[in-house]
Amino acid sequence: MIEIRAKLVRADSAIYATGERVECLIEFTHIGSPGEDNIRMENLAWASAQLHCYRKTSYNVTTSDKVNELAELVGKTALDAVTQASGDIIIATNPKILFCDLKLSPGETKIYFFNEILPRNGPPTYRGHDIKYFYKITIATQRVKSKVQMLAVPIRVLPIPIIARLDEMHCTEETNDELAPTNPFLEKREISELEISWHHLKNVTARRAPKYYRISNKRGFVGRFCLFKSSYKIGEDIVGSLDFSNCNVRCVQFSVKLQSQEISLQSNANQTSGDLNDASSVNSLDLASVASGTAIDNLHKSKTSASARNAEAEEPVGKVSTFTTIHQVCYAMLKTSVIIPIPLHVTPSFRTDLVELRWRLHFEFVTSTMMDFGKPNPIEGELKAPAEIPVETMVWNLPVTAIYAANPLQIYSPSQTHSLLIK
Repeated sequence: MIEIRAKLVRADSAIYATGERVECLIEFTHIGSPGEDNIRMENLAWASAQLHCYRKTSYNVTTSDKVNELAELVGKTALDAVTQASGDIIIATNPKILFCDLKLSPGETKIYFFNEILPRNGPPTYRGHDIKYFYKITIATQRVKSKVQMLAVPIRVLPIPIIARLDEMHCTEETNDELAPTNPFLEKREISELEISWHHLKNVTARRAPKYYRISNKRGFVGRFCLFKSSYKIGEDIVGSLDFSNCNVRCVQFSVKLQSQEISLQSNANQTSGDLNDASSVNSLDLASVASGTAIDNLHKSKTSASARNAEAEEPVGKVSTFTTIHQVCYAMLKTSVIIPIPLHVTPSFRTDLVELRWRLHFEFVTSTMMDFGKPNPIEGELKAPAEIPVETMVWNLPVTAIYAANPLQIYSPSQTHSLLIK
């Protein structure tokens, strides 16, 4: 028997960014002691390794031509093994031959090294409602006159945006050169495209541009929300503040949910409100009240609030998933803060030919026209809260500009050893 064991070289994190190099160690071991009888030398005809990106979707997509085209590219060595996996192949790197005609004595082990660069234009790892993208390192081997055996090593891929404008690349290179030591004896190191993208991503997510949103309904002014920046990385906290001073309507309590929107880009995709979660049928940047209409104004937009709401109402909502929820009781508060953590396991914002992933903050405000906090107790000198409060509920969806990927080395996800036993 021959055991195939594969483990990623990056042991602390089995997560990679598009454009990074994936490295894997592959061991072939002949299980058996040299002193045992009836154990002969094992022989493998060939073995290859390559990287594949699969897509599973419920959309009506024809992939037969694409699969046949990939079959001609990757060759016949690993094609039989690839067809065993579920899903359509949308990215396949050229197979790398590990060996041909390998002979192993009992107890002998051979180790091979495989490395491949992830395509920059590939989709990230994503498990959504109607579509899934996932990556695997496919290790295929075959004995003489036997079927092809396959070992798949899954990896997680995060998207890194490609810098489309050349002026951004030149600006970043000049900045790096200015900060570098000016030693004439040092060789000038060439900056890779991935390093430039990481540097540009840090600048984008570090920019502070506070935006203020005026929240009001038919009964009057409720409060003002401040969002300090609009671009974040996974693992960060979305920090904002709510100001209820000088309000005409009291906010009793509120909740905020971090939600993702999976929007189908197919022309024949039918989206129904029954598939949405937690009042997700409300259009973006619209407020809905149980008893009355509502309105919200963005103080940084040049167009009127009515035209902004009409423009946003035409955008599709898609299928919504909730990841983080916070809740606060703020009846007696004039100011409070909002901190929503972004989990490390979520998928950053991305767009392909079939789907687009967006992020938003879903607010639910419970308001009341009762402005008095209560009646003072003359005996004890304390404030006595009212027994009943008439309330109304209003909903607001605030889009987040973008959520980007974090450095894979900052996410702890230990890689496991994957093995296959060939009898």
